[in-house]
Amino acid sequence: MYKSILALALVMVISGCNNQEDASPKATQQAATEQQTAVTLPYELHQTIFFGGDILTMNGDKPEYAEAVVEREGKIIFVGTKAEAFKRFEGKAELHDLKGNTLMPGFVEPHLHPSIAAIMLPNEVIAPHDWVLPDGVKKGVKTPEAYIKRLGQSIKDNAKADKMYFVWGYHQLWHGELNRDILNKLSPDKPVAVIHRSFHEIFLNDKAIEMFGIKESDFKGNPQVNWKEGHFYEGGWLALVPKISSFLLAPESYKLGLAKMTQLIQKNGITTIAEPGFPSSDFKMEYGLLKNEMDKKPPYDVYLIPNGTQIFLMAGNDNKKAMEVMETLPANYNTENIEFLPKQVKLYADGAIYSLLMQMEDGYPDGHTGEWMTPLDLLKEQLSMYWNNDYKIHVHANGDLGIQQVMDFNELDQKAYPRKDHRFTLHHMGYFTDEQADEMKRLGMEASVNPFYLWALADKYAENGLGAERANSLVSVKKLVDRDIPVSFHSDFAMAPVEPLTLAWTAVNRVTAENRKVSQDQRIDAYTAMKAITITAARTLNLETKIGSIKEGKAANFTVLKSNPLKIDTMKIKDIVILGTVFHGKIHVNKSANLKR
Repeated sequence: MYKSILALALVMVISGCNNQEDASPKATQQAATEQQTAVTLPYELHQTIFFGGDILTMNGDKPEYAEAVVEREGKIIFVGTKAEAFKRFEGKAELHDLKGNTLMPGFVEPHLHPSIAAIMLPNEVIAPHDWVLPDGVKKGVKTPEAYIKRLGQSIKDNAKADKMYFVWGYHQLWHGELNRDILNKLSPDKPVAVIHRSFHEIFLNDKAIEMFGIKESDFKGNPQVNWKEGHFYEGGWLALVPKISSFLLAPESYKLGLAKMTQLIQKNGITTIAEPGFPSSDFKMEYGLLKNEMDKKPPYDVYLIPNGTQIFLMAGNDNKKAMEVMETLPANYNTENIEFLPKQVKLYADGAIYSLLMQMEDGYPDGHTGEWMTPLDLLKEQLSMYWNNDYKIHVHANGDLGIQQVMDFNELDQKAYPRKDHRFTLHHMGYFTDEQADEMKRLGMEASVNPFYLWALADKYAENGLGAERANSLVSVKKLVDRDIPVSFHSDFAMAPVEPLTLAWTAVNRVTAENRKVSQDQRIDAYTAMKAITITAARTLNLETKIGSIKEGKAANFTVLKSNPLKIDTMKIKDIVILGTVFHGKIHVNKSANLKR
């Protein structure tokens, strides 16, 4: 029997805590000490047999299990019984006994922004809820008084007169009013920029405006810039970002942020990520810094979907030229672990749900209105052009009015140029109706949603923002599932933690941050939720033939869990210990998760 002492040691490490109790919530138990270790055997490993635990394949509409899986050089070559696997491969393969743990396909994160991670993670975080970072937990702040106190102290302790100081996480419903005058009082001599929790807004003090070298005339005619308040939002934020990209993308800080992102990705069992909407501001800088991180060969792949709006601006406000640029990207920029997805594009409809700027059919109780990220005439032009050129279209759409507008535009395009299996995908979908789910089904649309909105926002938005009925119905996934509409889950990091199990947990239980159980008729079953972070997430990217389930011919990307999410109390799903991953056949142990407690 072909084994090594090191391989046996690995089996013991990855299964050593199998009889321990499930970990406590991530915010208190898995913060600072998570580290991954790639295991290198003393000889070339050609084949590995995985056996001895629940192997959940994620193939089919109901749970299917295998007794054994065999990988060869990063590809799955056998899925079946243990007896057959040993008969065919014993003596020719390394043996990996799961010791009762659960093996699943590697988690797929279909909508994550490395640019946001790279800006957020190395800078200050002051948000309404706790945030788990690789080096600790940033505690949440829930009142205006506490926010101003924390912000002032943070500026005093960390800001410098000759360097921009970025702070992320502000939200007006928790933290009260914020503007240029308030920031000037807190920091009269140091440049400070406060990025909204949505990452769709920013507030600047005088010193920041001075350091950025911007002036009011730069934004003349832009209705989403309030110069007096130092407030740039939606289209105003998009107009500002290219002007300040050298500060946002400061190389050393940005590299640190990407390294921290890699730690979070590994810790949470993810083997594939995608960014719909690349670049956010500066193609050359963002690509170069991302490639620098990926050249370290971390255990995950990155897929990029071009940003239709940003490349439109890069191409001199010409959509046709933007599409021509997109056609060149795979040949010019694909690497071993970074790939531009061909004939796919990301577009933008209404504003951010965290900003309460999504477009709502029935408006807002306080009378304010939502915003459009893209002027509607431009959005219509973009949608039609990419539709007529057979692109898979991804659209950021949050409110029911925003979603409806996108569907109305697409219905016209479908009548003019019918397409089959187009997989037009709406992203986020904060609030939508049964009738809109029916229309999505009729139009053949698909969905990638962020269930975390419900947990983070339902309590506050029920009181001030949307009203109880709409707030408690955020991200009603079952409306989609009941109509057989393919639906995946994403974090849109940092709109949710980059924790696929937390996303699944939220959709299965529909419990808020204040532990309220809401719209329980919209709960989905655990298997459907796990599909949404594996095979359906792969489908969102048109990659379901390569990843997302355990099937012969697919990549040998797996996540090893201490507990089977289909066999435990659903309230414990988010706390399942992730023991490690297998990426293209190579085992990566989540070191601290395997330590006995």
